[in-house]
Amino acid sequence: MSRSADKTNFGLLLKTLRAKLEKQGIADNKHYILSFAGGANNSYAAGVGLSNIAQYVDYGMIMTYDIHGTWDQYTDFNAPLYIPSGTSPQYKFSVDNAVRTWLNYGFPAKKLVMGVPFYGYAYQGVTNANNGLWQRFTSGATVSYDTIQSKYASNSSYKKFYDSAVMVPWLYNGSTFVSYEDASSIQKKTQYALSKNLLGVGIWELSQDRNGTLLSAVRKALG
Repeated sequence: MSRSADKTNFGLLLKTLRAKLEKQGIADNKHYILSFAGGANNSYAAGVGLSNIAQYVDYGMIMTYDIHGTWDQYTDFNAPLYIPSGTSPQYKFSVDNAVRTWLNYGFPAKKLVMGVPFYGYAYQGVTNANNGLWQRFTSGATVSYDTIQSKYASNSSYKKFYDSAVMVPWLYNGSTFVSYEDASSIQKKTQYALSKNLLGVGIWELSQDRNGTLLSAVRKALG
């Protein structure tokens, strides 16, 4: 639940924290970082006062994942880079939408970190149509990249699909749909962040990629 005063109060909180950190930083002869993570949706960007709070923080991380998930009625992409071209039965939103929204509300690119997920969603009991995309399902849960590789991607019953507009892959075997990231999609997301002159990308989270496959893709894109 939100209140009309939240926007003002959040700004005052960050202003106070910044002042306290500056004071302590002078005493300790160091700079203390103040950051926050914020939602990707339009209502968050409109309601938090992004242009005001930017002056108090070193960076803000936009949580550009969980754009779709098991709370929806249909299977969909966890973190589509762009809007899908096909006809979806539910709302369409993307990483690109979120980044442009934050920038349009006055948050500086040089302080903006774009979140990338090292996990996906596995949907069970999926209707066998459209390769599992935008279909009804009976249950679902988050699943790490490591588990996706060991349990699903290495299973010959699953076929890999890729949406060239959305720039992310998915797996489907006729009943289970897995939305996830691979090295290629993570690299494209990192390249996108660079193209927008953002501060960088932030990961949720490292323990889900113990072999460093996705992290290496980030490093490669950064050059």
